[in-house]
Amino acid sequence: MGAERFLQLADVAEILNISSSQTYALVRSGELPAIKIGGRGQWRVERNELERYIKRMYSETREFVKAHPFDNAEV
Repeated sequence: MGAERFLQLADVAEILNISSSQTYALVRSGELPAIKIGGRGQWRVERNELERYIKRMYSETREFVKAHPFDNAEV
């Protein structure tokens, strides 16, 4: 069937190379869209939403770099 549509938070944490608690914070803040499913309310992130989040972070990083040019004196 190919790649799974929904990812567990542990999978998202591994993909982003961040901790599970950081992933949970992204989801709870709404920065990374997710859904709660099942009787126990397990969080799931749709793969497409994760890709959109990553693209958004690249864009925000580019804007940050433009606004804060690298200065060799800072090193």
